[in-house]
Amino acid sequence: MLISSDTSSLEKRLIRANLVNIQDLEPNIRVELKYSTTDNFMKMDMYGDLSRAYLQPDVARKLVKAYQLLVQHDKGLTLLVYDAVRPRSVQQMMWDTLKLPIEEKTQFISNPKNGSLHNYGAAIDLTLCTLTGETLNMGTNYDHIGELARPDLEQKFLAEGKLTDEQVNNRKLLRKVMLEADFQMIGNEWWHFNSCSREEAKLKYDMIE
Repeated sequence: MLISSDTSSLEKRLIRANLVNIQDLEPNIRVELKYSTTDNFMKMDMYGDLSRAYLQPDVARKLVKAYQLLVQHDKGLTLLVYDAVRPRSVQQMMWDTLKLPIEEKTQFISNPKNGSLHNYGAAIDLTLCTLTGETLNMGTNYDHIGELARPDLEQKFLAEGKLTDEQVNNRKLLRKVMLEADFQMIGNEWWHFNSCSREEAKLKYDMIE
């Protein structure tokens, strides 16, 4: 992507770091960066004018593969990206702002001292939506702080009637296409997927500060 006069300062940094705009590879993937709005668990705009989602090139190609797998399953669906690369400086702001005991805080946000895979452009937060942008029901909102967001407790909440079959099946479809595209899920957030381990990211990529 060329840097133009309407490119935000943050976006210029991402382009210079050789990250790629995922919609340059697949324009049918939808993007709604929640941290460019106040519609997030911090209730703060962290990204300013940034409106495009950036990832490492190989990670972006894997996301395109996940999209292709989804379309093979249902041509009426697409991926909706909520967060992609996240500079460590933003991670620090989030860490400082979230007023929880450290043991609880680390369940929802990585300590910026150690870095997050988002800080390398090697993790992504996303959901499924229709071609008109209507999100599928996943049982919680994005960034929900609580156990109901945990994939590893879905069967428990299904049995208790706190999640429905539809909600769990929607989560399973998201996981299916992401895992088949070689992403890795985590146990506490249905929307978050890693492209590799933190150790591998440290060897392959530069952290975006």
